[in-house]
Amino acid sequence: MYNSKSYKASDFINEEEILSALESASENKNNFALINDILAKASEHKGLDYKEVSVLLESDSPEIINELYRIAEEIKQKFYGNRIVMFAPLYLSNYCVNGCVYCPYHCSNKKMARKKLTQEEIRSEVIALQDMGHKRLALEAGEDPKNNPIEYILESIDTIYSIKNKNGSIRRVNVNVAATTAENYKALRNAGIGTYILFQETYSKRLYEKLHPFGPKSDYAYHTEAMDRAMTAGIDDVGLGVLLGLNAYKYDVAALMMHVRHLEDFIGVGPHTISMPRIRPADDICIDDFEKSASDETLKKIIAILRIAVPYTGIIISTRESQKTREELLRVGVSQISGGSLTSVGGYGGKRDKNTSQFSVNDERLLSEIIEWLIDLGHIPSFCTACYREGRTGDRFMSLVKNGEIVNVCQPNAVITLKEYLKDYASEEIRRKGEKVLTDELNGIKSQRVREKAQYYISEINNGKRDFRF
Repeated sequence: MYNSKSYKASDFINEEEILSALESASENKNNFALINDILAKASEHKGLDYKEVSVLLESDSPEIINELYRIAEEIKQKFYGNRIVMFAPLYLSNYCVNGCVYCPYHCSNKKMARKKLTQEEIRSEVIALQDMGHKRLALEAGEDPKNNPIEYILESIDTIYSIKNKNGSIRRVNVNVAATTAENYKALRNAGIGTYILFQETYSKRLYEKLHPFGPKSDYAYHTEAMDRAMTAGIDDVGLGVLLGLNAYKYDVAALMMHVRHLEDFIGVGPHTISMPRIRPADDICIDDFEKSASDETLKKIIAILRIAVPYTGIIISTRESQKTREELLRVGVSQISGGSLTSVGGYGGKRDKNTSQFSVNDERLLSEIIEWLIDLGHIPSFCTACYREGRTGDRFMSLVKNGEIVNVCQPNAVITLKEYLKDYASEEIRRKGEKVLTDELNGIKSQRVREKAQYYISEINNGKRDFRF
């Protein structure tokens, strides 16, 4: 039986319930009265459930899709404004004991050069990332208890936080490592991580087990229930995701929404972020062997539906996607992007070795180019990490987002962190463009108290001081 409040994966991700929802959605794809009711509910910023999401995924009416995009843009502006949070991945190691057939890290791949960063190499990578202007990293590592034990991950986090170079520092370390024990999640929490990220890849148990023929990751229930262990161990912010192209997207999006509801009902807090990567070519992997991935237009529709279904959640799109695609997705819902990214182990601080890459990227621009592009589009690139460091995580963060009060901290924090970037790392041309956008954004802060405080912080940044936050 489907039960969103159960701790068992087979109860809160229920295949029979998903297939029933998809069948009902197919039958109602032209039920415009029902669809308009769903869109009206979405317009009230109350979110949607997996059944309502399934109906919208099924609709192919141009009028409905255009209205969907309009509502998504409205919600994106209300909750996130012009802010786009920036981050970069840092791959620590590609050693892995799993047999995931879609990932070149699988242990049967004898062509891949295996590499694990030493703490000194991590230091070099982090300084290079700081010198670009990054303040937020997402740590990535294959699953290998011998080469990548939890002690190595914890030591690496400690190294990253300890490095201060010029005006640079990494202020938030998010972690994307394999499902683990409650004890290890407590250790990650105590190490000061931001968000714990774990992609489900696909929610179909049958397909999941086929795609993961051996290794620790082959345990569907242990993997799917990981967020429960992480959150009950004290990690407030978690990030969900599926890999589009492994399974029929309508199934996985409906199941993802079941997972969202489970976290809300069982834990009391939904996901901090959702990622929707599409499968990409990689060493030893032929993507033609998998389900045809979502088209650009389908991906845009999925992102817009997620934005209206889970208004409070950050949506991430990485450099897997092209500049053109990312521009479209920013408009309808994406609130976080990576920039200047490498998916290889090492390379930020020296020679790039594509033979250690997890997948190829589509957007290879430098961070400075992406910052200028975002500014030209009217966005505010944000390097803010204030909520994590002020304890505004979990239910505290969600309540602020849901009641609209988050704008009083996010907007000024985005402004002052962009000011830091412009002062420390930007070219004269980017600085000129950025200062104009900052002025406009400052003038748009409704609270006089907040606006004056932000202006004071900016004056202090001009005087050489750093790291202010609301």
